[in-house]
Amino acid sequence: MTATQGSWPRIAVIGGGQMARALVGGWLESGAAAASITVADPSESQRDWLAAACPGLRLESDNARAAAAGQVWVLAVKPQLLAGVAHALAPLAAAQHPLVVSIAAGIRSVDIARWIGAGATVVRAMPNRAALVGAGATALYAAPAVPAPARAIATRLLAAVGSVVWVETEAELDAVTAVSGSGPAYFFLLMELLEAAAIAEGLPPAVARRLALDTAAGAARLATRSGEDPATLRAQVTSKGGTTAAALAVLEAADLRGIVARAVAAAARRSRELAEEFGRDRS
Repeated sequence: MTATQGSWPRIAVIGGGQMARALVGGWLESGAAAASITVADPSESQRDWLAAACPGLRLESDNARAAAAGQVWVLAVKPQLLAGVAHALAPLAAAQHPLVVSIAAGIRSVDIARWIGAGATVVRAMPNRAALVGAGATALYAAPAVPAPARAIATRLLAAVGSVVWVETEAELDAVTAVSGSGPAYFFLLMELLEAAAIAEGLPPAVARRLALDTAAGAARLATRSGEDPATLRAQVTSKGGTTAAALAVLEAADLRGIVARAVAAAARRSRELAEEFGRDRS
């Protein structure tokens, strides 16, 4: 499967949920033609939603009909559904030799390749929900035999919705899933708790929410642009004996560091469990 410099391949997306919508939106904003993208989803209401959000998009209820139109297949289904979807597409993969990009959490590339057959080239991607606003963080992995052109196409597809990094080993994707894949939820929780604490201290709800959200956004922007590591930035805003120091002392006493470490470890462990539960145990 090839695409010339500056051109977009024909893309089939299997699964029409939020992440599919985010990816399609990013591709369209980056210059891909809506008519070159086909999305399959069994839900008529989901297809109607996609049609309204992305006029001109090709929509199918049948996975095989969508895949037949694509040089690149993006598998955007839940991990527990991936084996069935891949098995059903195997005959078509043998005929078309597509590049297959899977965004299903936990499921290993070797299992995807086993299900879909040797005709496909497989790349795994772990994007996150911020892709919905073009600010995602995605890690990619492919086996060493996957050629550079296929890697370049996968990079381009995911770079349309945010930053992209490649990891050298597939095991690293479990940590990626735990940190950036699940990570937005951790920050949403902190914003939620900060908002609630602000209300408890007497601020009006609208003011509390605005301050919580803007503080989170500003801190992230400062960390991204400053070039300093987060520990240095934290020290810079923490005056000895001041208000920030008082708050951080409470967080340290509650073992926030340990809580975060245990939470990330739990998410990484669940990613590995998904691979065993829905991957290697399937024929």
